[in-house]
Amino acid sequence: MPLSRLLHLIPLLMFVVLLWPLVLDAASTSASDTRPRIVAFGDSLTAGLGVQAVESYPAQLQRRLDSLGYHYRVINAGMSGDTTAGGLRRVPWILNNKPELVILELGANDGLRGLPVDQTQSNLRQIIRQLQESGTTVVLAGMKLPPNYGQDYTASFEAMYRMLAKECQLLLIPFFLEGVGGSSMLNQADGIHPTKEGYEVIVEQVLKVLKPILDGQVPKPTAAHKQS
Repeated sequence: MPLSRLLHLIPLLMFVVLLWPLVLDAASTSASDTRPRIVAFGDSLTAGLGVQAVESYPAQLQRRLDSLGYHYRVINAGMSGDTTAGGLRRVPWILNNKPELVILELGANDGLRGLPVDQTQSNLRQIIRQLQESGTTVVLAGMKLPPNYGQDYTASFEAMYRMLAKECQLLLIPFFLEGVGGSSMLNQADGIHPTKEGYEVIVEQVLKVLKPILDGQVPKPTAAHKQS
């Protein structure tokens, strides 16, 4: 290798050498974090599209749990644009994280695309069953659609979450965006995705459902089939 090219590589090599201990430390921290895991499994509303990562609802939920003395690790498994079909394909990856609890927030993109409600319901049912068969507690987040999608479709869509919660014996967050949806003060310019302040409201709604589970007031599924 020509000497001139080698000299150009020296700054890069120094950067790698300096950064490598930080990479190892981060990997070690993740591996040594033995707290039970809560996976926030959803679409852009979970991912935190349009806000900083620390402002997303999973990140804010982590801080609230820490402040309340609940020793859980919250993992953000939100994917912008995800549908229930996409979520179903991601279940093996979710289970690889060995979650104790999953907050399932999916279906909004199905509804906005006008997909058949029975198709969305079938996908959600399969996701829930696979998670439950692993011994994971599932909390289902309900969604609503704008009225311009028609009364029959919107009513069927909203009822789908209640039906699944009853059928699969889940705790339900009736409307994930309760108190936020439709508020210009709590949503970004697109009118769909919450702001940091909007996510603060959502976290409090989520906590109302989570706390009885974390306090042991709600029975958890047996872990007989939980993956090792």
